[in-house]
Amino acid sequence: MSNLVVDIGNTRIKSAVFKGKKLLAEDTFSSLELAVKEWNRHSYAQVLISSVRYSEEELKKKLPFPFHFLSSNSLLPISNGYATPHTLGLDRIAAAVGAWSRAGKGPVLAVDLGTCVTYDVVNEHGVFLGGVISPGMEMRAKAMNSFTARLPLVDLRTKPESFVGDTTVSCLQSGVWFGLEYELLGHIEAFGLKFPEIRVFICGGDAHSFVSLAKDHIFVVPNLVLHGLNCILNHNVE
Repeated sequence: MSNLVVDIGNTRIKSAVFKGKKLLAEDTFSSLELAVKEWNRHSYAQVLISSVRYSEEELKKKLPFPFHFLSSNSLLPISNGYATPHTLGLDRIAAAVGAWSRAGKGPVLAVDLGTCVTYDVVNEHGVFLGGVISPGMEMRAKAMNSFTARLPLVDLRTKPESFVGDTTVSCLQSGVWFGLEYELLGHIEAFGLKFPEIRVFICGGDAHSFVSLAKDHIFVVPNLVLHGLNCILNHNVE
């Protein structure tokens, strides 16, 4: 029997099927109704759901099977040293657990490139310490458009060929792309100085845009949160 882990975000629902630590299948859905149709085609030993859209009670009414619900009170395979655990985003702790699990130990840095960019560190003692939150790519572009009178909202699907823009549009695109890239490199370097031998795992919706950063101690794992959720589920059922 396999595990089903589900990450319900504001706009998309991502799920994955694992056997042990091995990823067997992964899906993305636009609605809970479509997701349930697919999940009902199979049976699972255990299910873990992380949700920012539905409460546990709402999901109990909508889902035809039992599940574990990730909360700030859930048991974790690492220690949580965050000063305000009740305010900690569950996607952040799941990404951190995913990085720690993939590395087999700390220190690790999980970088999630989503609506916001989060940098979260687990030290060599397996303690989640927290990290950094900054605006994501789309938020940066929308901010420059919203808070100025004449700057347009630019397309960010393609990385600029040069960091020196020669039009207003290309200057904005360069500012977003290379600004975030240099931020990533700067934060990774700073964390590396504080935590020698740290390994870095980059995930999230915009992770594919920064595959070029991958090298000996930097790994791009877009579905890192799902791996973290599976690790948390295995820890709870064991």
